[in-house]
Amino acid sequence: MDRIDLYRIFARVIETRSFTRAADTLHMPRSSVSTAIAELEARLGARLLNRTTRMVAPTDEGAELYERCLVFLAESEELETMFRSASRRIEGRIRVDVPGRIGRLILAPALPEFLALWPGIRVELGMTDRAVDLVGERVDIALRVGPLRDSGLRARRVGEIAQINVASPGYLAEYGLPMSPDDLEQHWQVAYASPSNGRLMDWEWQEGGQTRSRPMPWRVSANSAEGYIACALAGLGLIQIPAYDVAAHLASGDLVEILRQHRPEPMPMHLLFPGSLRTMRRLTAFSDWMEAVLRRSL
Repeated sequence: MDRIDLYRIFARVIETRSFTRAADTLHMPRSSVSTAIAELEARLGARLLNRTTRMVAPTDEGAELYERCLVFLAESEELETMFRSASRRIEGRIRVDVPGRIGRLILAPALPEFLALWPGIRVELGMTDRAVDLVGERVDIALRVGPLRDSGLRARRVGEIAQINVASPGYLAEYGLPMSPDDLEQHWQVAYASPSNGRLMDWEWQEGGQTRSRPMPWRVSANSAEGYIACALAGLGLIQIPAYDVAAHLASGDLVEILRQHRPEPMPMHLLFPGSLRTMRRLTAFSDWMEAVLRRSL
């Protein structure tokens, strides 16, 4: 079997953690995947995978080879297109994952601009508020908002998102306008439940250069930005939200900013990549463009 095919099959087995799933995504028999891995191990003189009845995991040698494979496969793909016409020199597919409202409000409306610049690139845009598994789900670039956990992925900080406190005029007419965090005892919040673990977030604010927080009474919780905002519009309580998320509601007067001097800490934004960008020109082109869009929009 061709050496590039061997490396491509090996990388897919690592990404899917399964011979069967790798075969399905490559549209080839499972026996051919097993044969390819055996041939690659024989060529390299090293065991690359640990196999169990439930899962396939790389050995130390396999993990090292996988990182090198990503670069090698990217380079081979670029070589195939380097002599084509300038308008199609960078081409291929990119799988991107971003938080739902950033995707709908900011990224999707701007995509015609990117595709006009790079007509040979196809973008698969995923929009979800959960933390996707970039390797297992074969995502090339993901945008994460908030503190990063140590995932072993490559990360590039692209800015931060300002957060504000808002409420509906109807809620404020009934409960009054809070003037300081001390007034929050007399108010309801719409509680935000983490989509990943269901934990309810405390109310936070900046004071004296430090982040402070406190629990607040609530009657309704939501685990999505859409639900969170909808509850605030219905007058069910105060919320803390990225400013871009409610810009239209602030402009229309459906929501009002409160506690301006006690905003939450801005949230950092990072682009995450499972492999190297240095030889994948289409990922470099997209990530640079996406960073510029986020900076001017957020």
